[in-house]
Amino acid sequence: MTIDRVDLGIAWDRLISITDEIMQALIASSFSTVVRESYDLSCLLFDAAGRSLAQGSYSLPSFTGTAPATLAHMLRRFPAHTLAPGDVLLTNDSWMGTGHLFDVNVARPIFLRDRLIGFTMTITHLPDIGGVGFSSVAQSVFEEGLRLPVVKLVEKHALNHDLLDLILTNVRVPDQVRGDLMANIAANEVGARLVLELLEEYRIDDLQAISAGIIGTSEDALRRGIAAIADGRWQGELVVEGRDDPITLRCTITKAGDGIEVDFAGSSGPVRSGLNVPYCYSAAMARYAIKCLTLPGIPNNEGSMRPISVVAPETCILNAQPPCATGGRHVLGHYVAPLVIGALQDALPGRIQADPGMIDLINIQGEGPGGRPLSLIYFAAGGTGALDGMDGLATTPSPSNMNGMSTEIWESLTNITIERRALLPDSGGAGEFRGGAGQEFVMRNDNAGPLTISAFTQRTRFPPRGMRGGAPGALRSHTLRGVPVHDSGRYTLDPGARLVSRQAGGGGFGDPAKRDPARVLEDVRAGVVSVEGALAEYGVVVDPVLGTARRVERKDVLF
Repeated sequence: MTIDRVDLGIAWDRLISITDEIMQALIASSFSTVVRESYDLSCLLFDAAGRSLAQGSYSLPSFTGTAPATLAHMLRRFPAHTLAPGDVLLTNDSWMGTGHLFDVNVARPIFLRDRLIGFTMTITHLPDIGGVGFSSVAQSVFEEGLRLPVVKLVEKHALNHDLLDLILTNVRVPDQVRGDLMANIAANEVGARLVLELLEEYRIDDLQAISAGIIGTSEDALRRGIAAIADGRWQGELVVEGRDDPITLRCTITKAGDGIEVDFAGSSGPVRSGLNVPYCYSAAMARYAIKCLTLPGIPNNEGSMRPISVVAPETCILNAQPPCATGGRHVLGHYVAPLVIGALQDALPGRIQADPGMIDLINIQGEGPGGRPLSLIYFAAGGTGALDGMDGLATTPSPSNMNGMSTEIWESLTNITIERRALLPDSGGAGEFRGGAGQEFVMRNDNAGPLTISAFTQRTRFPPRGMRGGAPGALRSHTLRGVPVHDSGRYTLDPGARLVSRQAGGGGFGDPAKRDPARVLEDVRAGVVSVEGALAEYGVVVDPVLGTARRVERKDVLF
């Protein structure tokens, strides 16, 4: 059976709508804030061969990239012919899943009249998985928590209570973990029912024709986008924060015809902390970066990944092997996107983006209101990097896209008061197009006892790079009692103590001297550039009261 382009477009949109329904069911039934408030999740659909077809609109780019390999691992453990209606598979293995133990991957086969026609999958970050807790301080994966191979959480509609009890016995917040696992099961069930409704409406018996059309169309489009780039070979390098010494990330990008390869050879080796990155995560972020540069508008599926190959030697930190600790794999893994984008700045000068300030994760554990156990994440974002023709966005997650929780919900659940949240003037890198501003927030522990805080902090020593003459963004910092704390450390927030966080700004794009003084005036009025910064960075004298802005020569300024 073939399907024409009109019907294919309708069916494609329907599949994306189904994944969005899966996501809404997951959010509505989840017990943890990391899912229902911060959207640290992905929802996907696959055909019977395990090829990805669609993802929920708010899915994380990293999870979208790792999920196909995860399903392949699941099918090696439980081949398709051994599966039955009502089965649900699960793993959190760092090397088969998303790169660390804290994400649970849950897949459900879809059967139509006892014939396998596809799979749904949900991925969520659990509030806890035991061990030392979500942090970068562990020195091996064995310290990080409970590592689950591919197992059946549900078999022929019967919940595996022994497995569930094993998991819940090893976590700090068993009620939340139980609720999130059940939410994953329920959301997958919703997706399966909606797929079957789609097939019934179209009066077809499987997804094969739709799958072939979606994957083929996506692959052809991406290959055309890659083919439009001149053949060549480019190299990129970033020096970034390590637990102790700096870490060097390198890539070589080779484009030939309608395919492209990213090779991470030359990067630093693994370290004895949770900053190591399994290949699955590095490859996902590399493919995400290439797709953003070539064909960002097309929905993600297997066809949009095929033209991009990723290579990483097992001796490098971006292909860390067991038993390396990987709890903070996103700290370095998020650098893969700016590494790849920066490497292509000469090949695609009009499409690249200056470096982002990135997202910041602060994990908090202890006893909250009423002595209830706490284990949750505070997400905060720096500014995004500017592009040719567009300023960066203030306090916007990049390259991942988790949501920040509202202050009201955070305070009511944790008894941790947010005393201040404000944009940081002059934190976005100066440029013809300005980098997005970072933010400052102050949190105070109003609980009766101390809380343990684990930081996953980037951009504390090496600022986000500007591009094409743009200035770098401001650095990130965390201070406790006025003293800076370690980038990826673990420390105690005593009752009444305050944590002050200043989030990094994004890099600027282009020569700051080319920025229109009227736009500098707008920046000052918006609070993202100070009057002093306007003069120092842009050579523009601004009077926000009178609404005037004029560029001056440096020699005209008295110091």
